Amino acid sequence: MSTHTEDSSPYADAIQAPGTDESVWEAWPGWERLREFPLPPRGRVVVVAAHPDDEVLGLGGTLARLAAAGHALTVVSVTDGEGSHPHSRVVRPRELVRVRAEETRTALGRLGAGEAEIVRLHVPDSGVDRHEEEVRRALVPLCSGAVLVAAPWTGDVHSDHEAAGRAARAAAREAGAPFAEYPVWMWHWARPEDSRVPWERAAQVTLSAGVQARKRHAVDAFASQIRPLGPGAAEAAVLPPEELAHHLRPREVVFL
Repeated sequence: MSTHTEDSSPYADAIQAPGTDESVWEAWPGWERLREFPLPPRGRVVVVAAHPDDEVLGLGGTLARLAAAGHALTVVSVTDGEGSHPHSRVVRPRELVRVRAEETRTALGRLGAGEAEIVRLHVPDSGVDRHEEEVRRALVPLCSGAVLVAAPWTGDVHSDHEAAGRAARAAAREAGAPFAEYPVWMWHWARPEDSRVPWERAAQVTLSAGVQARKRHAVDAFASQIRPLGPGAAEAAVLPPEELAHHLRPREVVFL
């Protein structure tokens, strides 16, 4: 995950502003109305992430279930996540590229998906919208023959997430592959029954206690994002505990 966006982006305030507490989501009776998303038949599943960690935050439990069921997994990191701490004096962007790649591989291993193929497109962090067609072209052959393609929700209110989602949706359509979107930042800026959220398209993936534990262990692999890099404001954690709480529930949500 990355919060850094262009200075002119209209999305920055919604993400950087105080978000909805997880207790509000926990108390929402609407969970009972969400249908269960059936896992696809065995085959290859492609999961697109705008930044390394989006796929684990949004779909880590689902990835664990798919791996356990014998699916072949391809994880596509559109950016290397080098922009998560743009003003850090502790870790430079080049080092973050290496660190976040290692964190992703560790996290997938903890999900039981250590054999997943990881494809990196090396698109500049915070610049996916300027490379959207390039991303689409790269994704089309990867989506070919997939039983499911999943990508960040195109309404997630982060330009990288939305552009990656649009590119993946277009690629899946061209390849004739089923497509689903997963929200990441939505849980921060939205509230239950929020009219901006397409609840009519929502489905949930139920996670057992064992899968939840795997996901929690996987999320913990992203030390560069969940713990401060140093004492200064520029080194603050991108994902503090109150943000992580949204992603450690006994369910995940996709939009179909």
